[in-house]
Amino acid sequence: DAGISGIGECDTNPWVARACIQARGTHVMGLGLEEMLIGADPLEPQAIWQRLYTGSKMTGRRGALICAMGAIDMALWDIKGKALGMPVYKLLGGAVKEKVMPYASLLPVGNTLGDYQASLVEKLVGAKTYGYTAAKVEVCLSGPYSHNGLQESDEAVVDVVAACREAVGDGFTLMVDVAYAWSEARSALRVIERLAPYDIFFIETPIDIDDLDGYAFLHERSPIRIAAGEWQNTHFEFLDLAHRGKLDVLQPDVGWVGGFTEASKVAQIAADYGRLLVPHCWKSGIGIAA
Repeated sequence: DAGISGIGECDTNPWVARACIQARGTHVMGLGLEEMLIGADPLEPQAIWQRLYTGSKMTGRRGALICAMGAIDMALWDIKGKALGMPVYKLLGGAVKEKVMPYASLLPVGNTLGDYQASLVEKLVGAKTYGYTAAKVEVCLSGPYSHNGLQESDEAVVDVVAACREAVGDGFTLMVDVAYAWSEARSALRVIERLAPYDIFFIETPIDIDDLDGYAFLHERSPIRIAAGEWQNTHFEFLDLAHRGKLDVLQPDVGWVGGFTEASKVAQIAADYGRLLVPHCWKSGIGIAA
């Protein structure tokens, strides 16, 4: 009513998210997000988050509905910041440090292993030329989410990572995302141990995200930090990752986790458990800014 608009986003199926927002409720445990949102005070995003979460629990709790809530929550904090004339980071408690290290997130192209590796090396060299001192490389060569259906050997994974390290030399921070490549933790560990000589900062999502015992197994034995969390909804799932899964690096996506309201709780979980926090983002500059 004051003419202030807020912007938020989340990288999920937009048709499903729209349905979560616009669908009419059927009873008090399965209300639609829009009908609960209209008329609420946008300067109270945390109270609104709890109202939306509680009122939609039978159809929500996790998944696309939380993603929709994440975009809404992001927009509400944007409104609050504009209304009060303050950046959102100050509303959340202020800056802990003056700057953060950016990293280049590199997705190679190519339909063959050779083209894939050459593309990744080229992009790494380019990122270093731009001035990046860190990069995350997608080495998705097997498993359910492999690049263009490639199903290469574990040896190929090691060879590509070795080529990446050789391309940038020592002193450059390398992270490796393998996109849930292995079906169980022991298989993942055998490859991770072979990657240790290449000074990898973390390995992202080596096994299925629901295999919390597998992640705990890797935490106890892996010579490289294990990271995950891009898909997690709400801070409750990050409690599971930190406590039962013993993840070294928590990766909340502000949109997926449920907005700033939940992402700030994940940051506190990381602090409480002594874990690293490296936020995930895959969308536009809006999500990156968040």
